[in-house]
Amino acid sequence: MYVNEKDKVRAKKRLGQHFLKNEDIARRIAEAVTTPNASVLEIGPGMGVLTQFLLQQPFKDFSVIELDEESVAYLQEHFPQLGDNLIAGDFLRFDLGARYPDKFVIVGNFPYNISSQILFKMLDYKDQAVELVGMFQKEVGERITATAGKKQYGIVSVLLQAYYDTEYLFTVGENEFNPPPKVKSAVVRVVRNFNKKLNCDDEKFKLVVKTAFNYRRKTLRNALQTLAFPAEFVASDPIFTKRAEQLSIEDYERLANMLA
Repeated sequence: MYVNEKDKVRAKKRLGQHFLKNEDIARRIAEAVTTPNASVLEIGPGMGVLTQFLLQQPFKDFSVIELDEESVAYLQEHFPQLGDNLIAGDFLRFDLGARYPDKFVIVGNFPYNISSQILFKMLDYKDQAVELVGMFQKEVGERITATAGKKQYGIVSVLLQAYYDTEYLFTVGENEFNPPPKVKSAVVRVVRNFNKKLNCDDEKFKLVVKTAFNYRRKTLRNALQTLAFPAEFVASDPIFTKRAEQLSIEDYERLANMLA
């Protein structure tokens, strides 16, 4: 896609914008969506380097959501075929349930300053949000896919993998963006696995995971002090001698049930 220098949208630091330049990478992201006949929402299309390839895919329908007014004006001019499917707004405040009562897919070169919030919002719609394919800061990509025992393993790893299969697709260098970020990036695919069902209360599971990792250097006996676990379990069960990153999803289910 040719972009006239005078036409370019200025990247805004406050919005965490780093525009992808490499069209081959954009094409690979667009082609990485695996859900057939999907309703797809692209977050933060910017100047549309990824949008142009997503428009070529055989999706059921395709929309974009963009907060930056300058980018919205650019997209209206250069992608008139989007029409009403160009949403000027903030993804984090957007009512996904109203637009997508059924299943949908999220795609994007995500603004790094809200990438974790995008994942947590997706979890709020876990029964409708069946897939996410997108670009994250490399550290976040590693967290999404990390397994128990790895230093990258954290809240995002456990909460996502309780419901989704996660896959690290490839690494992207700094110079593929304008302006270049100070870190490498990662393209990750997250696919809802409806065979994954928690054998505990969802909210207690989330509470235990977040509390444990908020004090990840402490043993669970100390990290979970603020939660009302039965004293006999805390004193006798060896799980309380471990640290947050040592526990599997099944371990966290067991703790949620103990708390209940």
